[in-house]
Amino acid sequence: MALSLMNIHVNVSGTSTRFFNVLAAPLVVTDGTTIPATEFLDDSGTAATAFPVITNGYYNLYVNGVLQEGDAYTISATELTFNEVDGIITAGTPLVVEAVDLVTVI
Repeated sequence: MALSLMNIHVNVSGTSTRFFNVLAAPLVVTDGTTIPATEFLDDSGTAATAFPVITNGYYNLYVNGVLQEGDAYTISATELTFNEVDGIITAGTPLVVEAVDLVTVI
């Protein structure tokens, strides 16, 4: 039986959308604390109406520029929810939600 080589080309492209919120007041975080998407601004400085729903990609959350562990939060179209974390985020702290949507073309 002769060896047969297969060459598969897969192109992956992605789009990244970021949303920004600088806390006006301290935020006491416990399991289930939420921040509505409407409290964020998009890349152009316009108030967000919702976060994009990502089906093939991922979200990142940065608190004061530090990437947070993936299990520490969930993101839906309407809100950011903190999971099983406790603490206080001080006023003036920037929060950044990054939504990365990937598209593959074979």
